[in-house]
Amino acid sequence: MIKFLYADQLANQPKLAASMFRDRADQFHDRLKWDVSVDKNGFERDQYDHAGALYVIWEDNAGEHAGSMRVMPTTERTMIRDHFEDLTDSVDITSPLIWETTRFCISPRHAKDGKRIAGGVMLAGHELGLRFGLIASVGVFDLRMTRIYKALGWSPDVLGARGTGRDRICGGLWAFSPEIRSRIARNAGLDEALADIWFDASFTAPAPEQKALAA
Repeated sequence: MIKFLYADQLANQPKLAASMFRDRADQFHDRLKWDVSVDKNGFERDQYDHAGALYVIWEDNAGEHAGSMRVMPTTERTMIRDHFEDLTDSVDITSPLIWETTRFCISPRHAKDGKRIAGGVMLAGHELGLRFGLIASVGVFDLRMTRIYKALGWSPDVLGARGTGRDRICGGLWAFSPEIRSRIARNAGLDEALADIWFDASFTAPAPEQKALAA
């Protein structure tokens, strides 16, 4: 089951939230060796985990995190603008129709089912984009993710890159379309109708800002 939760809703899902932040620490701090902060609880969080952040989270049968990503409007502060502007050729990407995606994470407990979970999170993110009337998502990604994006059928347009080998990172732009959504579901082995079910379960009544984006 995938849930869409705003930052201020995470307090109502303490087990799910805690396992997500710990899995983020495992992935980004321990395994990828990124320069990120981990607190005394073992949580990886940063200044972008604020009230405007929206999380797409796959919840497993134990009520814990299996996979997730964080999204936020580019009309607010974003990581790519604050820290990676060289990856967009110094173009300031600010638009109500483009949101930033960050902290794409798969739990190590579910590594064997990683492709399916990654596909589910991407499918849900695509549904979010289509429902909110977005045209694209922007983000920074590790070059090693290219294989996963290609396998699931949602590869980005690369805007820029830096580094070499395992340290190479890229800025990318992912377009939204119903055709791509269908391809993601098919490649991940998921029923495309799940995207509607997940979204409707979380957004019974769109917030005013969502209605404005979809208009």
